[in-house]
Formats: sequence, C-alpha cells, structure tokens
Amino acid sequence: MSTQTLSTTAAVTDPGAMSPGPGPARIPLRRIVAVELRKSFDTRAGLWLLISVGFLALLTTGAVIAFSPDDDFTSSTFTTAIAFPMSVILPIIAALAVTSEWTQRSGLTTFTVVPHRGRIMLGKAVALVSVALPATALALLVGAGGNVVASWISGHDAVWDQSLVAVPYLLLSLALSLAMGLVCGTLVRNSAGAVVAFFVFSFVVPPLLGLLAMTQDWFHDVQPWVDLDLQLAALLRGSFDPEQWFQLAASSGLWLVLPLAAGMWTLLRSEVK
Repeated sequence: MSTQTLSTTAAVTDPGAMSPGPGPARIPLRRIVAVELRKSFDTRAGLWLLISVGFLALLTTGAVIAFSPDDDFTSSTFTTAIAFPMSVILPIIAALAVTSEWTQRSGLTTFTVVPHRGRIMLGKAVALVSVALPATALALLVGAGGNVVASWISGHDAVWDQSLVAVPYLLLSLALSLAMGLVCGTLVRNSAGAVVAFFVFSFVVPPLLGLLAMTQDWFHDVQPWVDLDLQLAALLRGSFDPEQWFQLAASSGLWLVLPLAAGMWTLLRSEVK
C-alpha cells in the first residue's frame, strides 16, 4: 500500500516520469517529392501522357522536316517546335497530379499520413517542376537529332544557332507552363475541369488578348504586362532585357501567383471526402 502511494507521489512530483516518449519522425520533404513524382506516372493516364511527350517530340520533328523550307532547318527551329507540344502535355500531367487527391479519392490516405496539406502541395510542386529538367533535355536532344537528319536530307550543313544561354530560357518556359497546370488543378480540384481551365487559358485567352491589342491602342502597350502566353513564347526565343523580365514577373503574378494563392486558401480549408 505504502509502496504504491510512494510511486504515485513520485510520478506526480516528477513530470518527466509520465511524459510520453518521442513521437514518430516527420516525413522528410524529399520522400514526399519522390512519392508524388511516382504517383504522377503510376496511373494509366499519367503513363500515357508521359509516353506521348516523346512521341509528339518525334512527330513534331518529322513535321518540321517534311513541311518547312530548307532555310528553316536550324537547331532553334526544331527545339522551339518540340517545346510547343511539351508546354501542352506537361501542364495536363501537373493538373492531374493535383486533382488526383480529390478525383481518385486518395486524399484521405495522403492527408492522414501527412496531415499538413501545404507540405503535400509543396512536394507536388517540386516534383512537377523537376519534370521540366528531363523534358528540356529531351527537347534539345531530339531537336539536335532532327537538325542532323534534316541537314542530311537537304544536303546542307547543319546550322547550330542555339547556344547554351538559351537552355535556361527553355527550362523556365516549361517550368512556368507546368506551374499553370498546377494552378488550374489547385483552383478547380477536378480532373476534367482543371484540364478545361488550362485549355481555356492557353487557347482562348491569348487570342482574345491579341485581338484586344490589335483593336484598342491603349491595350497595345499593356499586353506584354498581362499576357503570360506572350512571355512564354518570348522565352523560347531567349535573350530577355530588364523590361521583359519585369513584364514576365507581372504577368506571372497575375496568372500564376494570385490564382495559386486563392487556390491554396480554399484547398487548406476544404473538406476531403
């Protein structure tokens, strides 16, 4: 009786005697990135979209050789042509990667293992942007191969007019395109709706802005500051001056940063079913 009383008294007077042991270690961000990168291509849709990137790169190269005049057979022509389908396919992969937690109902599992949704979204963003690195390498590699084949067919010397300085511009262009898919997925959180939203942004908004710039003089000087698609196309040509960097920052803030902030605000507060 006295022994039990003494042990109870010791437990009360010594807070460390009843303190719980150390909790489980926090999952590192690199593991979240690796898991999210694998999840992006584990599904049948993600796998075929990844395969289509390589297929469209080869198809675009063949189209340039078949339909372009011999004077256009340069390394920059092939790389720019290949970058266009990549800037369409890669954002779709990004949108599907974000919406999978809601569309495929894997959010309960994901957010139970890692309750902090912000870390999951950060892991998705890092994983998706890292896809731009091999995509850029693929564009340069296939473009170089197409340039060699085109010079052999035409009988002219291969023109290597693309320097290493253009590589960061191409990488940034693909990364920003991926970010747009991420933004659409975060805002809509539905696979079909996110893909439609991306196509509206890519193929409906730019022509409307261009038409407005052609018909309204006041908007002609404003367009470079609000038209992100115009800046992405300019990145493929490379060689930005300081004013163009400010224009890129302004248009990115309008179409990427503000919508992403709104999407994250709703995502962190929405109910996962």
